[in-house]
Amino acid sequence: MRCPDRMDWFLDGRVQAAQPEGGFRSGLDAVMLAAAVPVRPGATALELGAGAGVASLCLLARDSSLRLTGVERDPALAALAAANARANGMTADFVCADIFAMPTELRRDFELVFSNPPFHGPDGIAPPDASRSAALMDNRQLQNWLRVGLQRTVFGGYFTMILRADRLDEALAALPAGGVATFPLWPRAGIPAKRVILRVAKGSRAPFSLAAGLVLHQADGSFTPEAEAVLRRGEPLALPGGHL
Repeated sequence: MRCPDRMDWFLDGRVQAAQPEGGFRSGLDAVMLAAAVPVRPGATALELGAGAGVASLCLLARDSSLRLTGVERDPALAALAAANARANGMTADFVCADIFAMPTELRRDFELVFSNPPFHGPDGIAPPDASRSAALMDNRQLQNWLRVGLQRTVFGGYFTMILRADRLDEALAALPAGGVATFPLWPRAGIPAKRVILRVAKGSRAPFSLAAGLVLHQADGSFTPEAEAVLRRGEPLALPGGHL
């Protein structure tokens, strides 16, 4: 039996999203991912593994003119994402499909592709909830997720993703040598990063870039002013090469 939904709020209440109470729920990662996507008015955008649509809705909160499509294989979550878009007065097309077998109409290139893929490998413990497990455990498919993302990105466009920092080497092995920028998210100053944002400018020959990143929490556990600017005010993250 599916658990009832819980309403969550993002960007200081500008985005509301119903999410499964007992399943996987998007949070900080989704907001940071949306903040790292470089936008321009009217661009085509594709989210791979959209869940309940939180990252897509946060992106649309930055620019409502984006022509956005989200792909989610769980039919209940795809329907929930569509309902969340309507509840926020946003326009997005959420499609129920497996990213490795996308329908013909989605086998085209998008200017902006972004994803928070399952990134817990065989070392992780699978949650008992099936939907949560599907959202977190990659079944050794992480590199394939990244390859699909690149395939769906138009030449000159951007593919953006957020990953566990300890899988950065594995991710880089699946990406091109040029046009890759990395942006670590530090839990606190002096603490190793647990998450890293990767962005690929497809077709770029620019050398690999490691940005200073963002410190999320102060010593007392509260968010830093810089993190608050993203999480509450919806300010974008400054990654290198952020213009189409």
